[in-house]
Amino acid sequence: MKALFQTRTSIFSVPGGDTVQILKTADGLRALGCEVDISTDLEPDLAGYDIVHLFNLTRPQELYMQAANARRQDRKIALSPIYASYDEFERQARGGIYGALARTLKPGHIAYAKVLARAILNRELNKGTLITLIKGYSALQREIVKMSDVLLPNSESEMRRIQWDIDLCGTKEYVVVPNAVDLKAFNDRPEAMPSSTEDFQDCILCVARIEGIKNQINLVRAMRGLPWKLLLIGRPAPNHMGYLERVKREAGPNVRFLGSVEHNDLPRYYRAAKVHALVSWMETTGLSSLEAGAMGCNLVITDRGDTREYFQDDAFYCEPGSVGSIREALIRAHGAPVRTGLRERIEEHYTWERAAERTFSAYRRVLEGIYEHDQRGDRPGADGDGKVPRQRAA
Repeated sequence: MKALFQTRTSIFSVPGGDTVQILKTADGLRALGCEVDISTDLEPDLAGYDIVHLFNLTRPQELYMQAANARRQDRKIALSPIYASYDEFERQARGGIYGALARTLKPGHIAYAKVLARAILNRELNKGTLITLIKGYSALQREIVKMSDVLLPNSESEMRRIQWDIDLCGTKEYVVVPNAVDLKAFNDRPEAMPSSTEDFQDCILCVARIEGIKNQINLVRAMRGLPWKLLLIGRPAPNHMGYLERVKREAGPNVRFLGSVEHNDLPRYYRAAKVHALVSWMETTGLSSLEAGAMGCNLVITDRGDTREYFQDDAFYCEPGSVGSIREALIRAHGAPVRTGLRERIEEHYTWERAAERTFSAYRRVLEGIYEHDQRGDRPGADGDGKVPRQRAA
């Protein structure tokens, strides 16, 4: 079997959680004997490929072109939506012209404006951008979902959000493929504390891109007067240098900005920290939360998005818009013993090996035409454990 991974053109120049998911899923599939290539081209030649796997539905301008190209060349399509909704952040916390627009426009129109802004400011102008501006952001997302043979959301709640926001009609085959952590790299084995992290022993850590949706500004506000250090790791997202400067102005003397750190170097900082905080306005999962949990950190995380499905009662939840709520969660998490049950659940459910197995199983079922059989009622719906259940939109 040979798969081609396709996604946004900025996947490596502006890395994020989707970058990690793509690279680790590719590694896991290769270990199972599936050949995988990664391409950001909009209309590549698909000769030799059995299936095209698309990632990140929040960037439909590229995915639409890639999906349409796969359909023209008669290739099957799997879609990992990584679908987040930023409507609350845009309306409540976004400043400037975007915030003003968000409080007057519908969510799809806001996203449309952002596509236009990226085309101008970041020079992300291509054929897909033009089609988005003509057809509309939400309409393009809906067409991508319809063209896909199977959806691979990271959680059940993500799938429900897609069904609601995109207004899916009838059935759509999907299998939940969990976000995951590399337990070979991120583990809680004790070892000598590197001298470079001694100053951060028992600190509060936040590993995330510096941008409004990640809400570092309320995190530094919540840290005022607390006796622990806050270490922020991550570089600013494109067009967010102004936000970084705002966060720095609000930060107290107990806040350190480390900038970008290589992914393989993160374990030393997780090991030093007592708490990892990701107080975003929305998270599908938060890969850094999974990594920190595997490393024995207590977690302070947003209650927006899909976090409760992953972390259940083994995290300290907060309201992203409330500095008081974030501060209370930080204090409780720092004073609590490590939640050992979280690492056990991560080891059982949230590994890249498990994610690759579910992905590979979904590929095989697509290529064997089992979905078509399911739709004719030739076999009962599966239970979702590496198989593909059927779900009707609400």
